[in-house]
Amino acid sequence: MPDTQPLLLLTRPRAASERFVQELAEDGITGFTPVISPLIEVEPTGPLPPMEGITGLIFTSANAVRAYAELGGVPLPLCYAVGEATARAARDLGMVPRVAGGDAESLLAAILGDAPGGQLLHLRGTHARGDLAARLGAAGQPCLEAVIYDQPTRPLTAEAISALQGRLPVVVPLFSPRTARIFVEAAAAVSATAPLFAAYMSAEVAAACSGHYVLDSDIVSRPDGRLMRKSVGKLLECARPLVERGGSVGSYQRDAGSGRDPRATD
Repeated sequence: MPDTQPLLLLTRPRAASERFVQELAEDGITGFTPVISPLIEVEPTGPLPPMEGITGLIFTSANAVRAYAELGGVPLPLCYAVGEATARAARDLGMVPRVAGGDAESLLAAILGDAPGGQLLHLRGTHARGDLAARLGAAGQPCLEAVIYDQPTRPLTAEAISALQGRLPVVVPLFSPRTARIFVEAAAAVSATAPLFAAYMSAEVAAACSGHYVLDSDIVSRPDGRLMRKSVGKLLECARPLVERGGSVGSYQRDAGSGRDPRATD
């Protein structure tokens, strides 16, 4: 792989990783070598539950929307999406989603604020957080849930292992606590030595990496794809001087005069 620019390690499913690279280019963020190594895949499990009496759908990931479509799901007039990426997938399926602020709490508040009534259905994967259906039910809004896809783990690719064991700086965006934990375990297993920069979707994701050394990191202010791309762009800029030094950390400091200890564990 080229040795003149930082590496961007992408651990989401391949389609999502390729889309992220494309969106970075659209944002004008270039000058990196992508290394795609999905640590989680998405496999629809189906079948869909009985849909009679369901008046609205809730999606907490774009993966759920795509699995719903693959399993023969059809658009419903009422649809809630946790954030903009999920909403975009729902629109592609022909729905007009009501979009929350990117996390389960904002989604819960949006639904309860609307008080739609009827019977909602939360379609999710095997690994999910937030107990959304139960919390809605406890608040008086009927809601069922159905697991329609699995998220099995995958090992690092040979290219990713080479990147983590090399001298070039590696920037890795991490979008969920589960993926972060899987990444930390995988990086430790291959004795990663590359200077590592991490962009975290939330403080919870950052906490999942606690104990694993990174040279520098950034936590976005809210779960948002655009903010994650901006964070990645910022970390790529931080990483580029290390390329010129052949990966030597030296007296790395993110911002001149910042006072940040680059050896602190994030």
